[in-house]
Amino acid sequence: MRGKGPFPVEPWVVREPALDLSVLAQTESVFALSNGHVGLRGNLDEGDPHGIPGTYLNSFYELRPLPYAEAGYGYPESGQTVVDVTNGKLIRLLVDDEPFDVRYGTLLAHERVLDLRAGVLRRSADWVSPAGRRVRVRSTRLVSFAQRAVAAISYEVEAVDADTRVIVQSEMVANEWTPPVSDDPRVSAALESPLIAVDRDLEQHGALLLHRARLSGLLVAAGMHHEVDAPSTVDEETDVREDWVRTTLVCALQPGQRLRVDKMLAYGWSSMRTSAALRDQVAAALRGAAVSGWDGLVRSQRAHLDDFWDAGDVEVEGDPVVQQAVRFGLFHVLQAGARAEQRALPAKGLTGPGYDGHAFWDTEGFVLPVLTWTAPAAAGDALRWRHATLPMARERASTLGMPGATFPWRTIRGQECSAYWPAGTASFHVNADIAYALERYRVATGDLSLEVDCGLELLVETARLWVALGHHDSRGAWHVDGVTGPDEYTAVVDDNCFTNLMAARNLRAAADACARHPQQSRDLGVTMEEASAWRSAAEHVHLPYDEGLGVHPQCQNFTRYAEWDFEGKQDDYPLLLTAPYVRLYRAQVLKQADLVLAMHWCGEHFTDDQKARNVDYYERRTVRDSSLSATTQAVMCAEVGHLELAHDYLHETALTDLRDLQGNTADGLHLAALAGVWGALVEGFGGLRLRGDVLWLDPHLPDGLGRLVFHLRWHGLRLEVDVDREQVRCSVRAGEGPDDSVDLLLSGEPVHVAVGEPVVRPWSRREPLLPRPTQPVGRAPRSHE
Repeated sequence: MRGKGPFPVEPWVVREPALDLSVLAQTESVFALSNGHVGLRGNLDEGDPHGIPGTYLNSFYELRPLPYAEAGYGYPESGQTVVDVTNGKLIRLLVDDEPFDVRYGTLLAHERVLDLRAGVLRRSADWVSPAGRRVRVRSTRLVSFAQRAVAAISYEVEAVDADTRVIVQSEMVANEWTPPVSDDPRVSAALESPLIAVDRDLEQHGALLLHRARLSGLLVAAGMHHEVDAPSTVDEETDVREDWVRTTLVCALQPGQRLRVDKMLAYGWSSMRTSAALRDQVAAALRGAAVSGWDGLVRSQRAHLDDFWDAGDVEVEGDPVVQQAVRFGLFHVLQAGARAEQRALPAKGLTGPGYDGHAFWDTEGFVLPVLTWTAPAAAGDALRWRHATLPMARERASTLGMPGATFPWRTIRGQECSAYWPAGTASFHVNADIAYALERYRVATGDLSLEVDCGLELLVETARLWVALGHHDSRGAWHVDGVTGPDEYTAVVDDNCFTNLMAARNLRAAADACARHPQQSRDLGVTMEEASAWRSAAEHVHLPYDEGLGVHPQCQNFTRYAEWDFEGKQDDYPLLLTAPYVRLYRAQVLKQADLVLAMHWCGEHFTDDQKARNVDYYERRTVRDSSLSATTQAVMCAEVGHLELAHDYLHETALTDLRDLQGNTADGLHLAALAGVWGALVEGFGGLRLRGDVLWLDPHLPDGLGRLVFHLRWHGLRLEVDVDREQVRCSVRAGEGPDDSVDLLLSGEPVHVAVGEPVVRPWSRREPLLPRPTQPVGRAPRSHE
């Protein structure tokens, strides 16, 4: 699958026209369904064969020891790992006592289709058993956006050419075997049968199971209920044990007759509630699903997605590959956040066990921009989750001997889970990334309630950390030393440009928010002197600059580091697996965009000439061993006029998972890269920026795109931007808010766009100041052509 496309290019679906068992784990990730609370990997209904079985509940985890060769003060002692909870997807079929298994008999046809508009996964199979009995199997699966705890499967068996007895075994199984997620035997031991049986309950047409995680103590409940439609009598029996429950349905079918089973699933977990309360909660969710029925769940799923696509769709003419990819990415970003409701948004969503199910700065940096502009309620919930972890961030800062809050590099529930010091402790920019996400949400939505409820406190506590970290030199310049920026190949450095600029943004945002809410800021202990110190640091922040080269070093002295031997290392990527970090730290080699990301997010601090020179310099030294990088390189290459190169980078991020470019899609999708397809299109070619409280649009299309249309939510309005080869048209429709117009900068010109009064302006192609740059040997993005 890696590097090639098993999926036909279609605008609204991802289709697998034939089953390829060699890439089963990758397709399980691609076909995963979630609503942000419940996640189901796209395993086959019968469970076997499988790559990685997976049923996940957001923030349900098990504890595990963190490995250290030599411990140190402040090192986290315990990690958190996502748990494969009770699997309710299983529906096994026996045809005249022979199990339906795609590896046996004759599989005449097999297709799976992820429908991005309906929000369902459809599967069809035409199979002949070893004994010659032919059946057609169809299933449709969904995880409900409308009913947060609910997933459902409609399963249908048709006898084709002979009288056939079919047996359907619908199951829930806890502690199913999963492949090891780590080479550390202690991790494997922690996740081997992590669930302890607590209770079980047999109900009419179904059952419930309750388990507790062995070490974290979290309680989980899972339940199933069945509705059966058959042409003849169906014998039904349910058996319940500690770790599994099975409902068996037996029916005789004549040729052309069908047995249909609608299976409702419900999940819940808690760290505080009793097993009885959780059991009743899941039973109630099952009853609600049964009342809605399968058809009702399908209708509500489509209604939710219709509203999302109406306000967030991106239309691309001239590049059908990108058209499919951007909708696929938007769909999975929505799935990750729609009903997360103050839980973390993991880097893999709920699509697989990769990264142990942890959330990183990817959430605020890459995923929340998309949600803020398309599904702002989900973005607000994600920021409220960060606030819920503030006590742990304060505790972490105290452990490190600093005031304020230090948010974790990687976590599930809020505690730091990184055993890698330079990336974990020194990447303080996570604080500023959170502050930027808060600022973006306020400006884009016009909603101050989040800032009042929790945002101000987050801004204040993150600002206090920066003042403790930074210092003024004898000339008054403000520096931040001993940090790691986004590029983890250059660790624990002084004056990382990205970190300094983001820290300054954080400090200004905190001071401005305190000015908007003076009484609340006083309640938080903020004095005029403290706010003034924040502004002074931000105003005097130091940005290294190499006068001789005419570029910004990404950190102090970076441009005097030794050049990396790209010729000798061209077959050794990713470098973190083939080169010692002590060598990487001393050389001009970048894992991912760092200074270039600073220009993307803080572009007002750089001139056009500086942007062009910096892009040229860092293109030649960035190896993109992270899937985060291509998006930013696409955006900034577009801004400096390298539109075709930007188009190439767009393709790279667009196909990260659809073609498994990183070789690890089997562990789950790359949520930030999926969000990055939107970013490369809307921020790159659409030129979307926020400058202060002003919305900027400066579109430029590469030759390969004939038209780009994208939709945004702005202060409750629905804004449409339609760019073709000659002009850009902006129009708005009334939405949920009171506003009926928007003021913005369009290609540098202030315009007023009101409901029913679109604005049309021409645009001209931006010419690059420098020739197209080259990349390290073997690291150029593939051409989109």
